Amino acid sequence: MMKIIAAVIAGLITWILVATAVNLLLRILWRHYHEAEIGFNFTLGMMIARLTLGAVSSICGGFVVAWIAKANSAAVKVTGLALLVLFVPNHYLLWHKFPVWYHLTFLVSLFPLTMLGAILKARRTGR
Repeated sequence: MMKIIAAVIAGLITWILVATAVNLLLRILWRHYHEAEIGFNFTLGMMIARLTLGAVSSICGGFVVAWIAKANSAAVKVTGLALLVLFVPNHYLLWHKFPVWYHLTFLVSLFPLTMLGAILKARRTGR
């Protein structure tokens, strides 16, 4: 049980660290990105970049969970569901700031991309 809890916490922390690093990179490399971020005035390209950031973060989080636990373990599923539970309130509060397709793409992708990260770990190591 402790291994599952540790794996879930590590997966969530990984999600946050990857998202933060990629977001900082976007701020550095993309002129006007930070300005758009402050007012939530993102261009289509910026929204796609943010969705990609979320996708990469979810895959990395799932990979780390599978690295600590097993790829088919409950820890991976709990992590995917935890991400969804954590992000639904934020997206509810920001509903008017983004188009519906953006919210749905982000929220619907959290669980399967976390699972994909675990699958990629399993394929890489054979377990």
